Amino acid sequence: MTARKIDASMIIPLAEYVGQRAERRKRIAEIKKNRRLEVGPFATFYFESFDTMLHQVHEMLFIEKGGAEQLVDELAAYNPLIPQGSELVATVMFEIDDPLRRARVLATLGGVEQRAFIRINGATVRGVAEDDQERSREDGKASAVQFIRFPFTAAEIAAFKSGEGDVVVGFDHPSYGHMAVMPAAVRQTLSADFA
Repeated sequence: MTARKIDASMIIPLAEYVGQRAERRKRIAEIKKNRRLEVGPFATFYFESFDTMLHQVHEMLFIEKGGAEQLVDELAAYNPLIPQGSELVATVMFEIDDPLRRARVLATLGGVEQRAFIRINGATVRGVAEDDQERSREDGKASAVQFIRFPFTAAEIAAFKSGEGDVVVGFDHPSYGHMAVMPAAVRQTLSADFA
């Protein structure tokens, strides 16, 4: 049974975490390897899980050292990104090193968070943007980081887990119409996110 929610009892005390951090970071890097997919020249989908979010909470507590008070906020921020058994959840990052180019590209991507999809054997699962805050401004500029959930039907889950046909991840945004075929290793890893 995959855990679906982080609670305070799962958090390692900071002094203990410091001693385990290097090993835990190595382990999470291995886990994340088959949870990412590049789509087009700038976007990378990082498919989240209980493990990736537990690691993120620990890292935020390590970096900011806010203790129990901070933990409440971190759990509120990261628990919603844990897949609940009938969905995949991705942090999508538009990664452009040059700040001027990044600003220019993001200015053309307003609403991109509403245009993400996963296609399996002809069925299209539309992405649903997290509504914790606006990810595209009124002037049409998109945020470089988007949180998108993909709610699957039982038939779509079965098709995804079957390993048959291609799984295509992409955007049908007028300024970013890119797609990528999900590698078999990523598909197999993500299949475990479903109940």
